[in-house]
Amino acid sequence: MKIITVAAAVILNKQNQLLLVRKQNTEYFMQVGGKLEPNELPEHTMLREIDEEIGGQATIQQFIGRFETLAANEVNHQLISYVYQVELAQYPQINAEIAEMKWIDLDDQQTLLAPLTKEIVIPWCKQNLSY
Repeated sequence: MKIITVAAAVILNKQNQLLLVRKQNTEYFMQVGGKLEPNELPEHTMLREIDEEIGGQATIQQFIGRFETLAANEVNHQLISYVYQVELAQYPQINAEIAEMKWIDLDDQQTLLAPLTKEIVIPWCKQNLSY
């Protein structure tokens, strides 16, 4: 099985909704983020991808962890994800290869979610947010 290594951002609004994006020609909604360049630190990847995908600066609030799941859009690929909670400096705008962006409730049942989002991010949010 091939491995893809990415950095992914957990971005929440004041209503504790999670920001997800869907890349062009794909079905699954996922965290903002992307593949690490050679010799690039995951933190740098994530801040670069936030700027490229939703346009703007962000601040890392905490490192959530390193996780392994199946990749959403690449068959027979394992995903290694460095996941960070991030705060945006301004309202996100669709950029680059993003087809769609939306805020979802943590109990959303309608949206087709990437494995990382469904198996790791949403349970983490539910566990770590005070409602």
